[in-house]
Amino acid sequence: MTVDRALADRLRAATGRAVTGLTPLGTGTADDRLYRAGLAGGGAAAVKVSRGGTHLGVEGRMLRLLAERSALPVPGVIACEADLLVMDFVESGGRLDRAGEQHAADMVAALHDLTADTYGLEFDTVIGGLAQANTPDTDWRRFFAERRLVAMAGQARDAGRLDGETAARVERLAGRLDRWIDAPGPPSLLHGDLWGGNVLARGGRVAAFIDPAVYYGDAEVELAFTTLFRTFSDAFYARYGERRPIRPGFFEARCALYNLYPLLVHVRLFGGSYAAQVDRTLSRFGV
Repeated sequence: MTVDRALADRLRAATGRAVTGLTPLGTGTADDRLYRAGLAGGGAAAVKVSRGGTHLGVEGRMLRLLAERSALPVPGVIACEADLLVMDFVESGGRLDRAGEQHAADMVAALHDLTADTYGLEFDTVIGGLAQANTPDTDWRRFFAERRLVAMAGQARDAGRLDGETAARVERLAGRLDRWIDAPGPPSLLHGDLWGGNVLARGGRVAAFIDPAVYYGDAEVELAFTTLFRTFSDAFYARYGERRPIRPGFFEARCALYNLYPLLVHVRLFGGSYAAQVDRTLSRFGV
């Protein structure tokens, strides 16, 4: 292990403990550098350092919100600044087994049981380091249309990752959501970015949920996201459905409609084939 002296000094100031080594763990979607920091006296911390971004303070705030309002297992936040996030290090490895997926379903359903009076949140958040506006609204379809679909299509267009005509098609679809989305239940607290890489496993069970993109929304948005990259198997959805019945029409239509948002996020981040997936979804819904 090597030690970046400037980073070690920052970590010592943040944690009150000397750093004995820094092991690189790769990069995140926002090109954050990730490390395991060994600490004097034993133990370790997980460290994110942003290359010029200012989103890590928001990520730390989201983790603390989940820890305060829910029983969802998340890393404890030791310190956070705009470009630095220090958390408890969670040992993990491998995949969830069937019992682990059922346990995950129990935890996600319990999270979704936590509700608010409006959709959104008291502060704006981020997803993959991208801005995610959460100005509260009592109308879910308007919230999802304006603050999710249209907003992210605009980010992707402005970054040169989505052409203007496709962005306009997203806006047309956003204006027709009442054709497929009826009034959902109360706004549920969402993790917001529940793909497999953000579910840490240990011994086949959930060790922690990481990298949230928190807000209050229709719980189906969360379920849809888990299908996009096959986060879970059928065992998860069967158990979740026992806790919170999945309304008719979700898998047939609303799932694909809700997944347009994470697809637009991936267009903004990576471009490439994700733009073609957006095009196919728009065509499926007649725009």
